Amino acid sequence: MKTFTFPKPEHLCLRNEIEALFGAGSHSLSAFPLRMIYRPVGHEGSAPAVKVLLSVSKRRLRHAVDRNRAKRQLREAYRHHKLLLLSVLPSGQGYHIAFVWLSDRPVPSEKVGRRMAGLLQSLAEKVSPAGPACPENPVEP
Repeated sequence: MKTFTFPKPEHLCLRNEIEALFGAGSHSLSAFPLRMIYRPVGHEGSAPAVKVLLSVSKRRLRHAVDRNRAKRQLREAYRHHKLLLLSVLPSGQGYHIAFVWLSDRPVPSEKVGRRMAGLLQSLAEKVSPAGPACPENPVEP
């Protein structure tokens, strides 16, 4: 299995799924320059557990070059950090997630990657059946 990929089945494309994601019952987290909107869904065996939508508004970034770069940065950051969430998802549970660009200016890729990792880690902590992850070296009383 290829780990760091973002194939077409993982893209959130269907209009009714997108409308449901932005409708009632959704939750969101923000870490500038990103906002993550997520919604738990049922998961079938063959479909991917997590489907993602990436959005960069023309209102935020006027030039197509900047919008394309921001979308490329979002895809790359998600590809590298999606295992933070996938590794803790219980079987039978899935998520639809939208990442919305909030900044009016281009942002360095390292910052986008850090913020993406932080958002996915926050969601993973909420999803994890064992609760938040324990530190590697716990302090004993």
